[in-house]
This record gives sequence, structure tokens and C-alpha cells, in this order.
Amino acid sequence: MRMTVPIRRRVFSALLGGLAAFGVFPDGSARAESRLNAHYTISMTGVSIGRIVWIVDVGESFYAASANGRASGVLSVFLRGDGSIATQGRLTPQRLEPSTYVSNITDDDGTVQLRMTFDHDTVKDLTRVAPPKHKADRAPVSEADRRFTTDPLSAVLIPAASAEEALQPASCERVLPIFDGEVRYDLVLTYKRTEPMKIEHGYAGPVLVCAVALHPIAGYRSNSMVVKYIAGRKDMELWFAPIGDTGVIAPVRVMIPTMIGTFEIKADRFETVMRQPAEATAPPANAPSR
Repeated sequence: MRMTVPIRRRVFSALLGGLAAFGVFPDGSARAESRLNAHYTISMTGVSIGRIVWIVDVGESFYAASANGRASGVLSVFLRGDGSIATQGRLTPQRLEPSTYVSNITDDDGTVQLRMTFDHDTVKDLTRVAPPKHKADRAPVSEADRRFTTDPLSAVLIPAASAEEALQPASCERVLPIFDGEVRYDLVLTYKRTEPMKIEHGYAGPVLVCAVALHPIAGYRSNSMVVKYIAGRKDMELWFAPIGDTGVIAPVRVMIPTMIGTFEIKADRFETVMRQPAEATAPPANAPSR
């Protein structure tokens, strides 16, 4: 069974969101920044179909993130296309609070450009430029659905009160309320296990494995593959490793069983470096170019 183009775009946007980053911090940041340089391969049934490149900068109270990726090939059932995503905002011990989010995703159906601004976890402004499309049976997204949400990138960068607490089971026990500009959904995380992982370039040590359940809320087609097959599954996994000693964890592996095999995103580079505040540059004014 083949997924529709809009659903592939939805998955591609979510995957870029789950793997973040490029950014900078406001003038006056008092401490050195930690930057994560990472690279991921996307595979279906063990066959490589794409890649995602990302970086995450973490400061004392601010963060910024973006990712770019591409997927193609005969086994690209879940996604096909390329794009970039970026976000930035405030870092707290409880969560990341975005201020702006921009994306530029291109697939068989054309290019969709999106910009959102947030104010206290609520989407205040949304601009979306997309090619004409057929009317679809979508659950409407209300103003209430835009409240108390975050973007796909910020959602999966999970902070803890300290580096020592970052890989504790409690980091898994949470609901991630996500709005990507079109679809509102929750990712429900629960602790599954902790195990060692050695990445080819960079990190080697314990990782936190969370079970993930997708709960669609608004904006989905009632007959979509996501609603019929993926939503509510209890065998999806999201693996996290720490970004140095920042107390923030980031995904290193995503595993989604499908009807034809396992869909997987796995880091082959996950390296953290320290950067001095003076090295930062100004944040981009517009969406990142592809």
C-alpha cells in the first residue's frame, strides 16, 4: 500500500523535526555553548533511502535548531523529497519554548514554505505558501488546538534539571504536544529501557529508549495511513543520547515497524563540541534555503 504525497510530506517534516539544528544565541550569553554535529541515515528494511544532517546549539537559557535532509529510491514508501527546518527559542529546565519556526519542504506535490511564531507555547502567527491541492476530508484545526503546543524540532530536544538526570527514566515519561503548521498531534513517550550504544563517529555510552505512541488530534485526513496504521501503535521506539553535559537529550535512533519491514533513522555521527559565545553568528531572517 502506497502512502499519499501529503502523508509523506508529513512524515518527512516530523523526521526533520525529530532531528534538529543550526542556530545562535542572543548577544550577552554568559557561558560557552555546546554544539552537536550529527548525521543520520534513513533506511527501509535495511536499505538506505536517505540522510539527515543537523546541528544543535545549546546555551544557558536559549537554543536554536535546524535540519536538512533528503530521501528517495524505490523503497521510499514513507517519504520522498528534500527540505530544511529551523527553530529557535528559550531553554528552561522543563521544556524548550520556541519563538519562531520555519520550514521548506519539497516533494512530488511541490514546495511548501511555512513560518510560525509562538508566544508562551501558543501559535500567534502562521504563514503558509503551498501549491493548490484538492480538497480533503481533514479534521479542522481550531484556535484551541494551537495553544500549549510546540514545533516538531523543539519537541524532541528534551531538557532535564541537570546532566546527571538527563538519561533517567523520567525523561521519557511525557506527552509532546506538536503543531507543525497543518497537523496537531501528540507523541506520548514512556520509558522502555536503557542500553549501551556506540555510534560510529562520536558518542559511546548509555542511551534512553522510549516507547512512542502517536495520537492524532486535528488536521489529519480521516482515511490517512497515519490514522489507520501508525496512530496508536505501541512498538515504535525513540532513542536518546545526551548533548555533552548540557542536560539536553536528542534522538539518535527512530524505529517504526511497518507492513514491509522496519523503517529506521540511525545516527552514524553524534559529536558535541564546545563553542565560545563570540563564535556565534546572527540567526537567519528567513527560512533556510534548500
